This record gives sequence, structure tokens and C-alpha cells, in this order.
Amino acid sequence: MRIATFNIENLDETTSPTLEDRIAVLKPQLMRLDADILCLQEIHGQERDGRPRELLALQALIKDTPYQGYNISYTETSAEQAYDKRNLVILSKYPILETRQVRNEYVDDLMYRRITASPHEPEAKEVGWERPVLYAKIGHPQGPVHLINIHLKSRLPSAVPGQREGFAYRTVSGWAEGYFISSMKRVGQALEVRLMVDEIFDDEPDAKIIVCGDFNAEPGQVPVEAIAGRIENTGNASLGHRQLLPCSNSIPKESRYSHLHEGHGNLLDHMMISRALLAHYQAAEIHNEALHDESIAFATDKKYPESDHAPFVVQFSL
Repeated sequence: MRIATFNIENLDETTSPTLEDRIAVLKPQLMRLDADILCLQEIHGQERDGRPRELLALQALIKDTPYQGYNISYTETSAEQAYDKRNLVILSKYPILETRQVRNEYVDDLMYRRITASPHEPEAKEVGWERPVLYAKIGHPQGPVHLINIHLKSRLPSAVPGQREGFAYRTVSGWAEGYFISSMKRVGQALEVRLMVDEIFDDEPDAKIIVCGDFNAEPGQVPVEAIAGRIENTGNASLGHRQLLPCSNSIPKESRYSHLHEGHGNLLDHMMISRALLAHYQAAEIHNEALHDESIAFATDKKYPESDHAPFVVQFSL
């Protein structure tokens, strides 16, 4: 069984380069993954002829590939249609027995008063996260697999009224507060994922659990540590069966990155598994050979047909 996660980066019909140009690069990447279960992030929705919003760009990408016949689950609005931007998608060769999306269900909206806002905010307001996480219970012949596909809040600062002028900030404090708010959202999402994981363990102590996707955080940072639940952090060995193990540890350090910024490799995309899957774990790969430097693309306003994230694939003996 091969499971992959890939932030395809703004897959849409109206991008530059064209969708046709992007498909020419992305389709071979998907075929190389040869995944039985494929988790995708940043899949945009499209509307046609007044019909509900669908994932038409994704349908074009996976046409004439094995993924075209896979079972699918994706995030939906309250109107039961795909979101306009940044949908999460799970494509599975195996049956999807159950699926749901979670946002601010385990963790309430935070209350926070923005200090640098202009005009002044006299009292705290709700701060929630924009993106849900996507859960699927996969019907594998050797028992169900609990899969959580995530895309945590980016490191870009959240909006603070009166602090932004185009791409520039009026004050350093305004930028710093926006960055702080984004950090709260990212850690809040991570806490919600951890609560979901623990709920699964409550019902099924030997559960096969996989959490994967774009964490927008590196190993050792709070969101990654919160989801992993390492004994070193809890100080409680009796909780060892509840920790999630990062598959990236099997990858040589020099190749352990899924994103490039200013020449530095960052591991922002992760695959974590429960101990029940460790006995079946064989290998992990990050396909970063052709990864471009995201900061250089921004600096020169040049757009690449490939994603600025590398796919991450893990193989099990199941």
C-alpha cells in the first residue's frame, strides 16, 4: 500500500501558466507516486453553467490515469459544493467507509483583541481558522485505516485592520501581530487534529492512523510536536502508544525537505503514523529533485507550472 501527500499549489483553470501546461508537468509526478491513496491540498473549485462548484481542474489532471477511477472525498461548503479555493482531497483505491471535515468542532474560536488595529478595537473578537481538516476511514482488507489530510494555516500574517497597504505593512508591530495571529490559528488547528487522534485511540487503542499534508511547520515546531505527541514532551511513557511517528526520519537529512526558500530546504509536508502501522512501514520518499526555490519565483514574478511543494510518498507492506 502506497500513500502520498502533495500540495499541488493553486490548481485552477485560470492560472498562469495554463492548466494544460501544469498538467503536462503534474501528471507525470502523480504517476510516479503510484499511490493507492493520494492526499492533495490546494485544489480549487470551478463553476460551469450555474451548476454547483466542482473540482473540474482536478478531473482534467487525473483523466486517463488510474486515479480517475478512485473513490474521492473532498472538503465542501455548507451548500454541499467544493470550496472556491484550497480544497483538501482524498483519492482512494480502497472504499471510503466514512468521511467528514472538522473545523472548530473540538476547539472553539479563539477570543483575541487586535492591539495594532486601526481604528482601535475596544474588545476581543472571535478568531477561527479558515480551512477544515479532512478525515476518511479507509476500508482496507486488513482492517480500517484512519486518514487525516491537513493544510494548516500558512506563515503569512493574518489581516489586522488598518495595517496593510497593498503588499506592505504600515508598522513592524502590525506585521508582527498578524504573524502572531497566524501562529495561533496554526497551533489551534494542530490541537484540533491531536484531539481527533486521541478520540480515535479512545475507541480503538490499536488504530491504524495516518496524519499527512502541508503542516506549514518544520520538525520541532509547535504544530508538528502537538500532533506527534512524543513521550519526550508528555513525560508519560504510558502514553507512548498514542504518539505518531514521522516517516521523514527514514529519509537522509540532505534529502529531507519538501520546500525551498532562499536556498534553504524546509520540511513543511509530513506523514505521521501510529505504532500499529509501524510494523508494516517499509520506506518513505520525497520527490524533490526538480523543486524550484519559491522565494526566487516570487522575487522575479515568474510562475512555474510545477508546485513549490514536493510530493511525499510512503510504502507499507499491508
